[in-house]
Amino acid sequence: MMKSFSYNANVASVALLLLLALMSTTSSAHLSSTFYNKACPNALATIRKSIRTAVSAERRMAASLVRLHFHDCFVQGCDASILLDDTATIIGEKNALPNLNSVRGYGVIDDAKAAVEKLCPGVVSCADIVAVAARDASVAVGGPSWAVKLGRRDSTTASKTLAESSLPRFLDNLESLTNRFAGLGLNVRDLVALSGAHSIGQAQCFTFRDRIYNKTSDIDANFASTRKSSCPAEANVGNANLAALDLVTPNQLDNNYYKNLIQKKGLLASDQVLYSGGSTDSIVSEYSSKPAKFNADFATAMIKMGNINPLTGSNGQIRRICSALNY
Repeated sequence: MMKSFSYNANVASVALLLLLALMSTTSSAHLSSTFYNKACPNALATIRKSIRTAVSAERRMAASLVRLHFHDCFVQGCDASILLDDTATIIGEKNALPNLNSVRGYGVIDDAKAAVEKLCPGVVSCADIVAVAARDASVAVGGPSWAVKLGRRDSTTASKTLAESSLPRFLDNLESLTNRFAGLGLNVRDLVALSGAHSIGQAQCFTFRDRIYNKTSDIDANFASTRKSSCPAEANVGNANLAALDLVTPNQLDNNYYKNLIQKKGLLASDQVLYSGGSTDSIVSEYSSKPAKFNADFATAMIKMGNINPLTGSNGQIRRICSALNY
């Protein structure tokens, strides 16, 4: 009887220890908006100053910083893997097709990191700086704000292959977009809300050439005509020429993007599919007439996206320089 009691007690003790260990692991994986309050209390203000300076110098940078966060999170999670340069042992994501000569803002993140390092060396991760920069960029151009959850660590790996297979494409149909987002825990409303970031920024000619010259396209004829002046029909001519995604308020993050879609003025095919007789039409209509709802849902979706597979606890590292691993 005593042996049985002793055995059961030992089993219970082991089970309790395992439960406590699991609870500890689970808790450490949670991000928190107050993560740096004690370790680096001026971190967020310092990052905000850097982002405001960059966006004041070039309004387009706001769109680039939001996009940088998006392209980071969609490839192995929000871990700053997109910032790593190629080395003898790492094939980075910067040269992946969706990012090459397209993703921008690396220097802005480097400047913010350098400023924070002067305050609190080795404390604030590059992944968190990218997340905070996206929020601050949104605010700088009249978009919504949100409480950024913090505590991410930086990856020691990157994946060009995953970047080329996971990131949305400008020709994706609604099913493809929905599946890409669902694979990362984002629902259809998140998809439509996050796409609203295309109310700012610009697109390169090669991404919309077929849409403005294709006679079977549903694009508004006058809208297409305005884009032809800077985007020649000839293949590989003027490929990098830029056009604003939104002609009305190109430097303000607002709900005008959705009004454009209803008028068939989505510049990219992957934008217009959100309002083309499918399941997302009603959400587009809602956001077009309810800017406060768009702002709220955009903020919610950015928080959800920022929580995709973060490295926490002892995983990863806090890079001293965002483009290179610590050695």
